[in-house]
Amino acid sequence: MIHNSSIISKTANIEKNVKIGPYCYIGPNVTIKENVELISNIHIEGNTLIGKGTKIFPFSSIGTEPQDLKFEGENNSLEIGDNNVIREYVTINPGTKGGGGKTVIGNNNLLMISSHVAHDCHIGNNVVIANNVPLGGHVIVEDFVVIGGNSAVQQFTRIGRLAMIGGMTGVLKDVIPFGLSFGNRNYLRGINLIGLKRKKYSNKTILELDSAFNKIFSSKNLHENLSKINGEYKENELVTEVINFITKDKKRPICTPQNN
Repeated sequence: MIHNSSIISKTANIEKNVKIGPYCYIGPNVTIKENVELISNIHIEGNTLIGKGTKIFPFSSIGTEPQDLKFEGENNSLEIGDNNVIREYVTINPGTKGGGGKTVIGNNNLLMISSHVAHDCHIGNNVVIANNVPLGGHVIVEDFVVIGGNSAVQQFTRIGRLAMIGGMTGVLKDVIPFGLSFGNRNYLRGINLIGLKRKKYSNKTILELDSAFNKIFSSKNLHENLSKINGEYKENELVTEVINFITKDKKRPICTPQNN
């Protein structure tokens, strides 16, 4: 069903069972997969793909030019996966040549009112981004992350899998997988025990992660602390994931506990 007040380019690719409510605009290079619902007053342009089953609420602006002064009109794209919920006033920009040219959002995510996904961001699956949260350019948000309302994430920051960011947090440093991060300028408060239990990790695995966390962040010298562990937790997949995250090439420092 397509409302007759909406403007849809003849070269847009609209698949079956798509609902487009009143006063929407769909540009010429947009692809909308089956069972998508656009409620009303939604603007979608650029080389944008909207995955099946996604629901977009009024006054969202999707695929408009990046807010990057270095953008020179180069070819770029935006890919949004399946079964996402994109609430009112959300803005999502495509990529730039400085970040690979593509912004990617996975599946089953909830982007709440007035959140912003900037150019070249990569968001995984099952992520919750609460109200009024802007993500700067080149941000990476891994699966099952929750970002609390009125937080802000600086460009080039990484947030690891199953991490949780408290409300009104300025995220200037990378947050390890399974981390809890809070503060006016973010610090690490511990591990996301509730999230890990909900994912049905064993108590033994979680306790080992907690023990490794205390050793890794026992001082400011993370690489020295990692060397002291010396394979102690090599059978623990969660610890391995945290260590790999810390040692990977990065633009931002790793977020640490407040007393470090």
